[in-house]
Amino acid sequence: MSQGRHGHGHVHDPEEKKRQLNRLSRVIGHLEYVRRMMENDEDCAEVLMQISAVRSALNGLGKQIINEHIAHCITHAVEEGDTEAIEEFQKAIQKYI
Repeated sequence: MSQGRHGHGHVHDPEEKKRQLNRLSRVIGHLEYVRRMMENDEDCAEVLMQISAVRSALNGLGKQIINEHIAHCITHAVEEGDTEAIEEFQKAIQKYI
């Protein structure tokens, strides 16, 4: 078990982690497709639509990570009184949005 910066264990559900990594792999594949589109001088409107799809997929992944972090890490931080972990997460959320 790895330790987070605040001393609490930072363990993720293996199935959830697998889903998130699979989703990230699909996003990477999609980005590679966008790159090929640009290299092949495909229609700019189509490229923009694909970039929009990538952005949406990344936002979905971010939401999954936020929800999992709240359900596990932040819940644990609250139970342990780890206000630093909570403040750090709040800063991360502000940067994310």
